[in-house]
Amino acid sequence: MSEKKEIIIIGVLIVLLLTLTVGVSYAAFNFSGLGSKVNTITTGAISMTYEETENVISLDKALPTTDKTGKTLEDYFEFTVSGNIKGDTNINYEISAKEQEGNTFDGNNVKLYLTRVTEDGTEEEVMVPELYNEETSSNNFTGRPAGEMSLYTSSMSASESNTYRLRMYVTEEYNPQGDGGNKTFSVKVNVYGKDRVADEVSDVLLANIPKENQYDDGVDTFITGEDPNNYVWYSGKLWRAVSINNESNTTKLVTQWGISAIAYNDDSSAFEESDMEDWLNDITVDGFLGNLREPEKFIVTDAVWDATEDATDLGSITRPNGGTVATDTVGLLNMYEYQSSYTGTTYSNGYLNNSQAWWTLTPSNLDNVYCINLNGSSFDASYFSWYGIRPSINLKSNIKIVDGNGTIDNPYRLEGDNDSNISGTLLNTRYSGEYIRFGNDENNLYRIVSHENGTGTKITSAEPLKNSSAFIKSSFDSNHSDNYSSDTTIGTFLNGEYLTNYVGESYSNMIEDNTTWYLGRMFMNFSYKYTKYTDEDMLEYATTTDAKVGLLRYGELMAGQFDREENNTNYWTLTPLNASVWYIHDYSGSHSVSPSLTTGIKPSLNLKSNVVITGGDGTKNSPFEIELR
Repeated sequence: MSEKKEIIIIGVLIVLLLTLTVGVSYAAFNFSGLGSKVNTITTGAISMTYEETENVISLDKALPTTDKTGKTLEDYFEFTVSGNIKGDTNINYEISAKEQEGNTFDGNNVKLYLTRVTEDGTEEEVMVPELYNEETSSNNFTGRPAGEMSLYTSSMSASESNTYRLRMYVTEEYNPQGDGGNKTFSVKVNVYGKDRVADEVSDVLLANIPKENQYDDGVDTFITGEDPNNYVWYSGKLWRAVSINNESNTTKLVTQWGISAIAYNDDSSAFEESDMEDWLNDITVDGFLGNLREPEKFIVTDAVWDATEDATDLGSITRPNGGTVATDTVGLLNMYEYQSSYTGTTYSNGYLNNSQAWWTLTPSNLDNVYCINLNGSSFDASYFSWYGIRPSINLKSNIKIVDGNGTIDNPYRLEGDNDSNISGTLLNTRYSGEYIRFGNDENNLYRIVSHENGTGTKITSAEPLKNSSAFIKSSFDSNHSDNYSSDTTIGTFLNGEYLTNYVGESYSNMIEDNTTWYLGRMFMNFSYKYTKYTDEDMLEYATTTDAKVGLLRYGELMAGQFDREENNTNYWTLTPLNASVWYIHDYSGSHSVSPSLTTGIKPSLNLKSNVVITGGDGTKNSPFEIELR
């Protein structure tokens, strides 16, 4: 590994709060730079330049402000990060802020907002307004130490220069009445940079996971414990690294959350040739594998999945003997792998217990397959039951980590999947699971589902709709209709009030005016394909309806739960069964209920082909910002 180069570049922001003695409170912000000196530090092949401002910028008699106003303040701290990179050398860099000593105002009341100045002089958001907060861990890929607020992380792949503007303001919730005035708060702005020397996933994990959280059974080294730093972000989804094969150095991952929910099979508990194997390895727009980013580049495509039958109780399972295996790109965890993950703790506390019910790969007999329960225990489930799916893959040994520290807020990022500066990219080139800023207020976070119509982008709300933090509940149809349309109770809401009050005109204009929604019935022992097609060969479409806004269907991507059980609610899908309609449950997958009952709403819609990305990186902490071009 080449020597890591580290550059720390510093500026200062100061906020001064005063209080009038006449009883009308206000805040005055004094913004100070350090003069016009330009510092250029060159180490080896890397040069990074930081240009300090020469102005002292003052804003008098300004009240604590809203995000909308704070994001447009004319007083900002502008600085430039530049690189002079030779050959194929790349650099990771991170902009951070550090509270200074002597402050008399609490940073919990101060928000920071960072933008990048584009070539045409406009600004794109790279960090949403956030209250000052310090990271508890360091970033080994940029050199940022712990105890600073991370503002933005990016990389340079050629000689380039990026100009940023940092705004800082007091949040509107703060009331300065009675604070005594003369309050100050300052932060030092740092930029850290290192050669972008990528390390293989297996090496990073084994080096950074404590030895007490590793269990080597002679074949695989399992990551264990309650909450190790083994989060990985790949192809729009959050994964957990489960084990490293000792011989091949491949790394097994499993999704943190259930991506969807379907029946395991239609005639037996065997994995090979099952509906589950089909769904996981379906390379069409309807399947999981077909929506992963460049799987042939990242994933072992001929991985062996051991689905040997075992009726042993959890806690006493031994490594399966390879009696029943399947060769696939995507599979599930078997019971031995799940059990190994909580070595040193209990199944209820192990990191793979996500407070949901999900299928494993291990049959207990000809009719049942083991599932993991809400509390992390196991239970027998009939193969035709409907539980959550947590796909598993094996990363190739040469895949490298280039960013992150393995925490849930800063997961490891893979080389080739860590895009930067993608402003202007069409949204329809992106991947299932990536996050988008869309809509109003507390319901403004969405995720890409697929590109089902070929040219646009199908999205769904990241969680069911809320009103004042409470989940909204609705009947599917008060007249007991079991087919979705814009005339049903829920369809009327989604194509009326939802568009007006939850989405708004600027975002509504991005939505395709007419989308085809598939209403195929899901009978017992039917493949998930029947919810869209007339048969398993996918030759014709099932019953359809047209509307601007609809719902996800049974077995569709992103038709799962993405938070723990206590933070979830049930929500409707499109797929009917006679006089009932399927919905996704927060705990155990799919169930059928009367359409006159009330449950949550998770809208789905298709965005137009000319929607482009203007900011963000598609993660939950930095969703894509979009506009219509």
